[in-house]
Amino acid sequence: MNTKPRIGAHVSIRGGYAQAARAAWKAGAGCFQYFPKNPRSLQLKAVDLRDAGECASVCRERGMLSVAHTPYPTNLAAGDTDEPGRAVMVRSLLNDLEIAEGCGSLGVVVHFGHFQKLPPLQGYQNIIQCINETLLSWTGTAKLLIENQAGNGGFEGTTLEELVKIRELSRYPEKIGFCFDTCHAFAAGVWNPERSGDLLEVGFRLDYWPHLAAVHLNDSRHSFASKRDRHAGIGRGLVGEKGLKELLASEPFLGKPAILETEKGADGTHKDEIAAVLSWFEA
Repeated sequence: MNTKPRIGAHVSIRGGYAQAARAAWKAGAGCFQYFPKNPRSLQLKAVDLRDAGECASVCRERGMLSVAHTPYPTNLAAGDTDEPGRAVMVRSLLNDLEIAEGCGSLGVVVHFGHFQKLPPLQGYQNIIQCINETLLSWTGTAKLLIENQAGNGGFEGTTLEELVKIRELSRYPEKIGFCFDTCHAFAAGVWNPERSGDLLEVGFRLDYWPHLAAVHLNDSRHSFASKRDRHAGIGRGLVGEKGLKELLASEPFLGKPAILETEKGADGTHKDEIAAVLSWFEA
């Protein structure tokens, strides 16, 4: 097992996927995250296989890992009559998966989904149906990576139990993994940094950790169980360096890509923050 921390950040694809990989490497990253297309739209994007393939090559040569992140309007809980509806979500998710596959990425991070005014049972059913329709024809190695939510938009998707159950009830659990967001778990009241062992125990009992593929490494501007999702610079929020370091050093997180979604530094990169986190693990 790879025990060396893989720390990186979200990077722009303005110059293309390969350029994003090079920029991440230049900033000292061992991993990175990117939006496969316009983050504010579900409009499909033609897969530039040449650029994506070059991105995959850069990552292989430098030993980096990458994940894609779905655009903001993506909602797994959308129904047939919503606008945009499930069919639009499915097409967009497949487009994201195709781009991620071309870039050699581990998968595509997708938020659990928001029920809005739906009865909870219907919301869960919609999520499972959307996932099933998306993965029905998907034969690539990139996975859907479901991310835990903070609770600011509703209770749904805040617990490990929900994420595990959605995966279990889907037709294609082998095509599904998880992305654990530290700020979201803290804000939701799921992870108390003073008692990280409790979170780890729950994850082991539920069989969540074997399917953890990526981590969003974020501190929090708001207090524990506040249900408010505002990221703070690493070690400068209410989670703190001690709690984040302890979690990253625990067995389920070893070797997993840990991606910063915090504000960029004065140089326009996360270079200093990446170096600071890596320094936690120096002998």
